Amino acid sequence: MSTSADRIKNVCVVGAGQMGIGIGLVAARVANLNVQFIDSSPAQLTKGLEFLDKLLVKDVAKGRYTEQVRDEVKSRITTATSISQMASADFVIEAVSENADLKRKIFAELSNQLPPSTILATNTSSISITKIASAAKQPENVIGMHFMNPVPVMKLVEIIPGLQTSENTLSTTLVLAQKMGKTTTMSQDVPGFIANRLLMPYINEAVIALQEGIATKEDIDTTMKLGTNNPMGPLTLADFIGLDTCLAIMKVLHTELGDTKYRPAVLLQKYVDAGWLGVKSGRGIYDYSAKM
Repeated sequence: MSTSADRIKNVCVVGAGQMGIGIGLVAARVANLNVQFIDSSPAQLTKGLEFLDKLLVKDVAKGRYTEQVRDEVKSRITTATSISQMASADFVIEAVSENADLKRKIFAELSNQLPPSTILATNTSSISITKIASAAKQPENVIGMHFMNPVPVMKLVEIIPGLQTSENTLSTTLVLAQKMGKTTTMSQDVPGFIANRLLMPYINEAVIALQEGIATKEDIDTTMKLGTNNPMGPLTLADFIGLDTCLAIMKVLHTELGDTKYRPAVLLQKYVDAGWLGVKSGRGIYDYSAKM
């Protein structure tokens, strides 16, 4: 018996940053879907596709896939620089920066461009799905689909229905995530959902510990890595996620929940103001310039 998910053949990913590229790669490689990346920046599209190709080359070198499979995956990928140029899409996943106004603008454009049956998912890590959905003509087709970074490696996807999300949208999204090889958990539409409601205050507290001179960054990370058996310390993890992303999520938690325990660390704001965003900018809490 066919389901709504069986009809999904073409996926569009809006945003060709690290998250968007990872999502599209998994959709094309694991779920064997046609993928179109949309990004207003041609330079970002080029950079994103180069990153995607590096990931595929690495997989071939490690024997995970053959060169034929790599070529087949690449043949399923196309790009465009605006939503108006979007090809047929059965399912859209938005993966732009954590900015509620930007996301609402994109969802309004998507709902004007696409058939009313198209499901629109957002990869937001903290912003209200209900608020984003209210910008769409068919809010019942909007859902949260929070992938973890790096997408090709991390197995989890948080699924977050908004107040308006229909059962069909939810069930279709769950099946699609499974086809992409992911394990799903489901959260209520509350700030931070599950993962970032727990993770970001932990990272923020680590930045406060550094800010107050409790210990060096190396000792904070080593303590949490070896003392609690985490694969990396909180400050290294923050740099990997992006300090601007961490700050944006903390601001959402603080604004929406109103509790001072979610107030962003002053030092975190300073790093972002300085343009020290982490690995992606070459400098964050640690210096990565030698690796660039």
